[in-house]
Amino acid sequence: MKKDLGVIPAVFPLPVLMIGTYNEDGTPDVMNAAWGTVCDTDKIAVCLGEHRTTENIRRTKVFTVALADASHAAEADFFAIASARRMGDKFARTGMTQTEGRFVHAPVVAEFPLTMECELAEIVRTEHFHGVIGKIVNVVADDSVLNADGKPDGAKLNAILFDQFGKNYFTVGSPVAKAWNAGLKWMD
Repeated sequence: MKKDLGVIPAVFPLPVLMIGTYNEDGTPDVMNAAWGTVCDTDKIAVCLGEHRTTENIRRTKVFTVALADASHAAEADFFAIASARRMGDKFARTGMTQTEGRFVHAPVVAEFPLTMECELAEIVRTEHFHGVIGKIVNVVADDSVLNADGKPDGAKLNAILFDQFGKNYFTVGSPVAKAWNAGLKWMD
């Protein structure tokens, strides 16, 4: 029997996305945004509230999106709970390092294994959030997370996922089926 749970955000899992921008004074700002997804082969969408990061994206028209990994779960969580408006040295407190992206003027955090460099395509503002759409202009990845063909390997990323139900982070497990293949048995 199924039980009614009322209204809850019942999507699982959610990616743990690190959104990087530069503040007006040039210091890096990174925030954790779990509400995001790809929305085209060269675009990513994130839902943000009224954050310093949102202001920075509006001002600079660029940002980065990194996938958080298990070895940096504590830093990723800190970027979720600390506000850049109240903590000017938010990034510095973590001890993480960054360099400017090669294609956009936004921080690439060295410790996160894969980062998308994005130009702002559009911001859709609603009553409840800002839908930020970025055009991916480059992806940088550590060699350690690439397969033999030089492409990102999901198993090597050790990416973490957010669980809204229990407020936990999980890692990605083993593959269970091959996409665009497992369902072929019903194709005639």
